[in-house]
Amino acid sequence: MTETMHRRHEQRGNMGVQNTDSSTIIELNHISVTFREGGRTVEAVKDVTVHVREGEIFGIVGFSGAGKSTLVRTINLLERPTEGQVIIDGHDVTDLKGGALRELRKKIGFIFQGFNLIDNVTVGRNVEFALQAGGWPKKGRLARVEELLGIVGLAEKVDSYPSSLSGGQKQRVSIARALANSPRILLCDEATSALDLETTEEILTLLKRINTELGITIVFITHQFDVAKAIFDDVAVMEQGVIVEQGTIFDVFSSPHHPTTQALVERYLGIAIPEQLVPQLPPGRLIELRYRDDGAFRPLISEVAQHHDVSINVLHGNVGYFGTQAVGTLIVLVSARQGGQQGAQIVQDAIDELAEHVQSWRELSEDLNDDLGHSVDEAFAGEAATNRLIGTYGDVNDVRTDNEEVLA
Repeated sequence: MTETMHRRHEQRGNMGVQNTDSSTIIELNHISVTFREGGRTVEAVKDVTVHVREGEIFGIVGFSGAGKSTLVRTINLLERPTEGQVIIDGHDVTDLKGGALRELRKKIGFIFQGFNLIDNVTVGRNVEFALQAGGWPKKGRLARVEELLGIVGLAEKVDSYPSSLSGGQKQRVSIARALANSPRILLCDEATSALDLETTEEILTLLKRINTELGITIVFITHQFDVAKAIFDDVAVMEQGVIVEQGTIFDVFSSPHHPTTQALVERYLGIAIPEQLVPQLPPGRLIELRYRDDGAFRPLISEVAQHHDVSINVLHGNVGYFGTQAVGTLIVLVSARQGGQQGAQIVQDAIDELAEHVQSWRELSEDLNDDLGHSVDEAFAGEAATNRLIGTYGDVNDVRTDNEEVLA
């Protein structure tokens, strides 16, 4: 921990230890937001209730237009809820105005996707503006600016102009500015979506350090699955203005129930057989298995194959991690060593046993030998298949098997 952060950590007392205090710091109760657009009424948020624990990193994910940004902007009342109640640290702030609203916003920092820096003033002045707006005396501002830029690793850029900075450095300046008035809450609206992968990782590492060492509660909006699984503690999934699923990041994404959540998971954790390989597959039934936690490492495939005397070829696989917890996906081809009804029953028995020991499973074909090749082709065709090919998204591990020649 840096000396600067250590001093701030001591000043914040119990807030410095992440997630030891399970009290709720943000309560959004039955929030609805409607507005007029083009002569019609738009319901951007519909009766949403979300509670955020002090000291956690809470994520809100969903596709574009889901209402994520509108919901988060009700926390600091940049967007006034049409209905519902906003409670911050036990106080109803829904109707705050004037000086009371300004005081609230001092304690809620905001990081924008587009940095929102003033180009014709220095980095130091960009940060100082937030201090000035927060009522800091002029005498103490320079030292505070230097402290903040030190926290984000840009102490040497105090006299530089934004135009000379990289995208990641600009976002670090916006983070320093958001921390200016010692907020208890930090709102991040797609804070990494304009950055490359390496820079995104650096910013996420910085935000995790700020969360842990300063005890600041972070609410983070994103559509990037890698961001969600890297830093979120809890997550809410939004679709068309409502929360469709929420819980711990591992529970929600290892066992998605709503179609929107399933689509998010499938886009980034799912795998598929390339369309051109389908005609080359031997007879059998094609199964997708989803493991979670310790189940991802059990020698299940070989056990079932031996028990039922069937062939189980692993065609594709990956393992994704949420912290130290694993979610694995395999596509396997289960084939009998004998034909006819008896062989079909043996295969079914093997699949039934597999199903007992995995988190979820689904059949991708009934039988590749029964004139269902067209169905398999359709299942893997088009953009959806391309998005799900193994290795197209970071932080997954190939499952190496003796069947790798199938993929050659």
